[in-house]
Amino acid sequence: MAEAEKETVVTEKVVAEAEELPKAIVRRLVKDKLSQLSSDSEISVFREALEAFSDSARIFIHYLSATANDICKESKRQTINAEDVFKALEEIEFSEYVGPLRASLEDFRKKNGGKRSLSSRTKETNKKAKKKDLPSASETQNKDDENESNKEDNAD
Repeated sequence: MAEAEKETVVTEKVVAEAEELPKAIVRRLVKDKLSQLSSDSEISVFREALEAFSDSARIFIHYLSATANDICKESKRQTINAEDVFKALEEIEFSEYVGPLRASLEDFRKKNGGKRSLSSRTKETNKKAKKKDLPSASETQNKDDENESNKEDNAD
């Protein structure tokens, strides 16, 4: 195998590993859902099945994010927001998930709203403090005019 081909294979493997979902989380999600659906207390899932779940979820995320990105670009924006994701779900015919996801997002916002507001307030306060510390353009011009006038007076 040529050196360039080896590099390509290694690069593709690294990229694929970087895109993988955490196996422990996938395993826990699958087992939790299956335990809700089944009366059996002990459920086994083959490693290949977990990999299939993980790959399927990764592909779904790519597809959903690409669709949301298209919606975002159609709106002439560069940042995907939650509404773009909801519209993307409807576009790829998963509209039955929009309602539960909206409710989940609202719960998340309620729980984390105070934290975000505090962070936003801190940033706003810092911006205002910086503006107070920096002289305005007119103040800078006035100081320059004074310095120029002083130089002329000293030259005489």
